[in-house]
Amino acid sequence: MIHNFNAGPSILPKEVFDEASRATLNFNNTGLSILEIGHRTPLFKSVMDEAIGLTRELMNLDSNHEVLFLHGGASTQFMQAPMNLLNENDVAAYTDTGVWATKAIKEAKLFGHVEIVCNSKEADYSFLPKEFEVPPSAKYLHITSNNTIHGSQWPDLSLFNKYGVPLVADMSSDILSRQIDFNKFDLIYAGAQKNVGAAGVNLVVINKNILGKINRSIPTMMDYRNHIEAGSMLNTPPVFAVYVCMLTLRWLKNKGGVAGIEKINNAKAKLFYDTLDSLPFFKGRIAKADRSKMNATFTIEDAVLEKEFLELCNSEGMIGVKGHRTVGGFRGSMYNALPWESVKALTDLMKEFASKKG
Repeated sequence: MIHNFNAGPSILPKEVFDEASRATLNFNNTGLSILEIGHRTPLFKSVMDEAIGLTRELMNLDSNHEVLFLHGGASTQFMQAPMNLLNENDVAAYTDTGVWATKAIKEAKLFGHVEIVCNSKEADYSFLPKEFEVPPSAKYLHITSNNTIHGSQWPDLSLFNKYGVPLVADMSSDILSRQIDFNKFDLIYAGAQKNVGAAGVNLVVINKNILGKINRSIPTMMDYRNHIEAGSMLNTPPVFAVYVCMLTLRWLKNKGGVAGIEKINNAKAKLFYDTLDSLPFFKGRIAKADRSKMNATFTIEDAVLEKEFLELCNSEGMIGVKGHRTVGGFRGSMYNALPWESVKALTDLMKEFASKKG
């Protein structure tokens, strides 16, 4: 059995693979492949409408929030968000909590001033700073809700509501994994390839009331308002990727929605971290209060044993356990579609290895 711990593109539900594979040959008994249907035909419009509708339902969005499925991953949003929200002389507040936050900060500086309100870089991003101030004049506050590479996650997103400025969040690696009030955010973006679907499409949820307030001219394809007006079909969308998103969102609804999957995710995370804490042989990288329920990162202090454990994981069909190249160690990504049994298999292997080598 293969256990897919890849950080992204990552595991998807088997039901989604089965349905998507059928659709590549015969979509909805039309005799056409999903790969060849026109994006402006009723056939695909029904797919886009359902994907948007399911997102609205799962997030319980109000009428001010619009749902978009756009080209490009989250990295495109690093520049598209400030391009739409930040004037040249304005200030945006950013939290620097990992690699992807740093990349977002770099792009925002091209469009206006950036104030980094908290930063844990000197501690190798091993914790999330909780006490910081945000200037009231900031046009928005940008956070990265879950840090895929380092393995941290903001435990309570309501922390950011007190600052009274529009809230922007990169939720690429924990979107729809836990219950939050999505309406409290003015812009959410997430690459689909972790919890929502296949690589190649970006989910964007935006409060339309924050748009149209900057002075610069925005290229047509970069202006969120144009995509809203066109229903995510300003140009040819990534048809297959949107279809896989729709199937994944259907699956999530059938699992009990966000509330249902959160219970499963909590159980998987508890199993993993209880095991990690019981084995001094392994070391967690992140402060316990800030551990991610999506990306668990850990190490072995002996480089030789670290290599042995990785080889053992590979031989046992545990794919993607090697940590990101910038931090090393190990990473088990426990996204929505990863079954509890895979986490059990990994923790059993950790216990076995520690008992023999510890």
